[in-house]
Amino acid sequence: MNLLHLSFEKKQNFRIERMIKNIFFYFGLALILSLTSCQKKVDLIVHNATVYTMGDNIGKASSFVVDGGKFVAVGGEELLNTYNANKILDLKELPVYPGFIDSHCHFLSLGLSLQKVDLTGTRSFEEVVGRVKDFAKNKKLKAIVGRGWDQNDWEEKTFPNKTILDELFPETPVALRRIDGHALLVNQKALDLAGIGVNTKIKGGSIIKENGKLTGVLVDAPMKLISNILPKPSITEKIKALKDAEKISFENGLTTVSVAGLNKDDIYLIDSLQKSNALSIKVYAMISNSEDNLAHFLSNGPIITDKLTVRSFKIYADGALGSRGAALKSDYSDLKKHRGSFITSKDSLENLAYKLASTSFQMNTHAIGDDANKAVLEAYNKALVFSDDPRWRIEHAQIIDTSDIKLFNRKIIPSVQPTHATSDMYWAEDRLGKKRLQGAYAYKLLLEKSGRISLGTDFPVENVSPIKTFFSAVFREDSNLYPEDGYLPNNKLSKLEALKGMTIWGAYSNFEERQKGSIEVGKAADFVILDRDLLDESKKRILNAKIVATILDGNIVYSNRIN
Repeated sequence: MNLLHLSFEKKQNFRIERMIKNIFFYFGLALILSLTSCQKKVDLIVHNATVYTMGDNIGKASSFVVDGGKFVAVGGEELLNTYNANKILDLKELPVYPGFIDSHCHFLSLGLSLQKVDLTGTRSFEEVVGRVKDFAKNKKLKAIVGRGWDQNDWEEKTFPNKTILDELFPETPVALRRIDGHALLVNQKALDLAGIGVNTKIKGGSIIKENGKLTGVLVDAPMKLISNILPKPSITEKIKALKDAEKISFENGLTTVSVAGLNKDDIYLIDSLQKSNALSIKVYAMISNSEDNLAHFLSNGPIITDKLTVRSFKIYADGALGSRGAALKSDYSDLKKHRGSFITSKDSLENLAYKLASTSFQMNTHAIGDDANKAVLEAYNKALVFSDDPRWRIEHAQIIDTSDIKLFNRKIIPSVQPTHATSDMYWAEDRLGKKRLQGAYAYKLLLEKSGRISLGTDFPVENVSPIKTFFSAVFREDSNLYPEDGYLPNNKLSKLEALKGMTIWGAYSNFEERQKGSIEVGKAADFVILDRDLLDESKKRILNAKIVATILDGNIVYSNRIN
């Protein structure tokens, strides 16, 4: 009986233990299911990354969460336990930055340039002619159009002459823009169609002559006469150009482009393409200053969508330094009795400033020479007396008389292109002399006065790459690491200042800092992944940095390794 009783007790204990184990198993399973069901479902988690938020604390994070195209959480690896994502990216500590913003570029022009003769990098006028001949071979063209030559890169650093173009293309108009867009070489056929002769005079530019004869070189305002006789790109060609430019921009980590001058038709074309999802990139469009554009937008007001901001006018105060069109206070050092010229007169600048100060539109003025910059600064300061937060911009702010730098303030944002300094350094002193260089490309001084500075490239004048922008701003050297200590090194920006200029300050200068420019909760999930850390790498390694992926509103729009 005792043995039977013991056997029964053992069976009972076994049953009880098994029941308890089952209870714990199902309780644990229920707990796991409960915890899983508590995790919020989201689109994307990025973790194990080196994230530079560029937010208020500009601190690092290792993870963030994206849902519905926006950042919904930023922090550490604990986010993996809080959210259940459709996609998880382990970045193996790769650096992540807010999507780069190019604060001054010519987006449509970049795309259209791919449909023309590419003259960038030519080392002689003979090479220019060779490329034009190759482009035109076996083609029936109504006109031959190209861009990119720069006489400063040639052994003979004088403006070219049209003679050989007249011989090669007597019946076809030829129009070849200088790299900066402020000078044009044309042949006689183009001059004839435009009605330009030796006695033609146009205010706001010059028609270059030698021994009383036209050379075919036009600087600034007269170029418009040629534009009027050239075939206009079709809508189809413009759409292709915009898509081509978008592809190049995404490959370079750009998520927003600030386009320095567009006519209203092109602005509405971009808007329609964005709304139909045919174009994704975000655009801050400066309206070209014409009577028609001015009247239309002042009557209809700004355009602000998730993809497009139109709330500024682009004005040209003067021309460019490379073509000696920049307006200087005294003669060019290499061309006596020549000071460049104003494209928009001082009185007109002031009148326009007063007109726009009473509106919600920014005034963004191209100013290269010290005389032009002083005129714009004085006009701004007069017109903005009663404006609290106008964020008016000076595009380029390239050469400032040191006595005029005090005219910059928190209401005026310098929008500069660091690669201009490292491109121009080979000949800028010839144009300006040593004394004027003290206020040239003075990014650090401008930052100290204005509190913020936005950085761009002016592409296609310069290369699209924000990496080169960063490198030039920080080290003041070109891609050949010249000069060793940097060009005008006192005006180097710090790495953090340069990165701000390409992200949060770029957004601020567009009135978009609440929507983009940093990796913060509630902002658009625009970010870029690099293969090395811009803030923690040697000079040579930074120059060779590559874009791993570009993400716009949480969607991968470019990648060389992430699916």
